[in-house]
Amino acid sequence: MAHHQNIVILTGAGVSAESGLGTFRDAGGIWTKYDLEEVATPEGFARNPALVHEFYNARRANCLDAHHNEAHTALGRLQAEHPGRVTLITQNIDDLHERGGATGVVHMHGELLRALCAACAHRWDAPREMDPTAPCPSCNAAATRPDIVWFGEIPYHMDEIYSLLTEADLFVAIGTSGTVYPAAGFVSEARAMGIATLEINLEPSEGSALFDRTLHGPATETVPEWVEGVLGA
Repeated sequence: MAHHQNIVILTGAGVSAESGLGTFRDAGGIWTKYDLEEVATPEGFARNPALVHEFYNARRANCLDAHHNEAHTALGRLQAEHPGRVTLITQNIDDLHERGGATGVVHMHGELLRALCAACAHRWDAPREMDPTAPCPSCNAAATRPDIVWFGEIPYHMDEIYSLLTEADLFVAIGTSGTVYPAAGFVSEARAMGIATLEINLEPSEGSALFDRTLHGPATETVPEWVEGVLGA
């Protein structure tokens, strides 16, 4: 296995699915009980902030009660033990990477455990249950929302992410469907720069053909096996 000095890893919902945090497409999952236009857009929040908070309170409780799995732990170990640089970029809004030992995780879609004031953009740690009438601790406006990137909003840290990609010599996508942009375009960006690419997923994604290598199977099995190979190289 080639030795890579600078590894950039993008993770998606498939990394946390085995911890009980459902993906968008899970039948019977929490996403199927709500209209995404009503709970995951700025317009939905403007219409009915109580409904949006109800939805994210349920997701936050699910996250807080979940446990990180072997994939999270393996990636934390890779970051700690790899002699080069390992950067984790995640589309996930849970904190399971951090609980698995990872540091400096780039949360491009925000964080479920953080709150944001829609009036003044102040951010703080979210309580387990958020309330639309709760005042912002900075400006006192009753405009508290989850610090989540909703549909129609620009993901966080995009300049930093593209800068990180340019410095990588291996780009790895783990547990992501390859359908949500801009993240779905990262593999093409990497290929254009001559960066080696690897997909680790339960099954081939829509963009699997764009990767140099693919590994398929449950994240709790494939990710630790890959990490062992990298650290043993």
